[in-house]
Amino acid sequence: MRESVVNNNEPAPPSAIPRPLAIFFSFLRLGVTSFGGPAMIAYIKNLAVEKKHWLSGESFNHGVALCQSLPGATAMQCAVYVGLKSRRFSGAIAAYVGFGIPAFILMLVLAVLYKYGHEARLILSLFAGLRAIVVAVVANATLSFGTTTIKKWWEVPVAAGAAAALYFGVSPIYVILAAAALGLLLPVAAASKPPTSEEHEPEARHRSFLRPVIILLLVTAVVMGILYLFERPLFDLAFTMLRVDLFAFGGGFASLPLMQHEVVDVHRWMDARVFIDGIALGQVTPGPIVITATFVGYMLAGFPGAVVATAAIFLPSFIILTLVEPYFDRFKRNRFFRKAISGILLSFVGLLLAVTVHLGMSVTWEVWSIILAVATFAALRLKVDVLWVVIAGGLLSVVIGIL
Repeated sequence: MRESVVNNNEPAPPSAIPRPLAIFFSFLRLGVTSFGGPAMIAYIKNLAVEKKHWLSGESFNHGVALCQSLPGATAMQCAVYVGLKSRRFSGAIAAYVGFGIPAFILMLVLAVLYKYGHEARLILSLFAGLRAIVVAVVANATLSFGTTTIKKWWEVPVAAGAAAALYFGVSPIYVILAAAALGLLLPVAAASKPPTSEEHEPEARHRSFLRPVIILLLVTAVVMGILYLFERPLFDLAFTMLRVDLFAFGGGFASLPLMQHEVVDVHRWMDARVFIDGIALGQVTPGPIVITATFVGYMLAGFPGAVVATAAIFLPSFIILTLVEPYFDRFKRNRFFRKAISGILLSFVGLLLAVTVHLGMSVTWEVWSIILAVATFAALRLKVDVLWVVIAGGLLSVVIGIL
């Protein structure tokens, strides 16, 4: 690594500080090609550390640890973190918008095509296959999340209890809060001390972010007030997505149990099959899986709904990251914080398992769709990129529909 890399603890020299437009266009280009879930973090690191030298590798790794400890889509959070460290708040906004726009535009186009063409024979066959694929994708995410989260035998009942609670209709938010409280009682994440860094003067850095964050919060409050008075359906949509993002610890897939519960079970804005179709479209778009919110928003309220849902699904985590980043060293060294986060992550294993069961029950299973789901699951366990798995499965579904 070159010596010109910006040190995590020292301000970059003026020539090394990127302009917001440079950050925006860099992440815009990256957002067009960022497929593959967790692989997106590697793409962001390659851009910020190896190509542009905006951050050191140590600083980027520090950011990944932070983003994994906060709610929201990890890849989007990492993009915001790079912008934050490179150009403070303006850089964070530039990275956030640039990285998110390609996924939003493509999902919006796919949502329009879906709304007006999903009853065609080939499209019906395509989505019949994609629904089976989505069940396999979520099942694989559950297994992967579980094997990296569950380390001790006493953690299994926490995950199982979360799955049972959601299956029988308990709100995921209550499940998450209960898991956080239970995590404080379990001997989780208490044996080892997390690595420390030498971050200095967090209060000074925090004050530099506080004013724009307050302005953003005031603008959000005004917009929400206007929607409440004049467009109540959009207010309900925005408030729902804000709540989903606020409690989605553990990455993008962690939002699915929350979103499915709110969209399908509580508000009944769409049935489970349509929601699965939205997840499937989210798998073939760049960016995080929570871009499914764009699909939900469009199906509910057209273009305004897509914009409102997309902005709301990313806003809370953006604000939390901006406020917490200067103090993260203190949080991650706090024993109670780490234990609560451990409990929350255990609950998401169970919540994902329950969602897998719910989605599976909403699929009309035939011999070919069962084979397709099993093949998808096997391919994902063999580390085949999810994009190619979805594309291949979709094409096979169309061929079966023709035959």
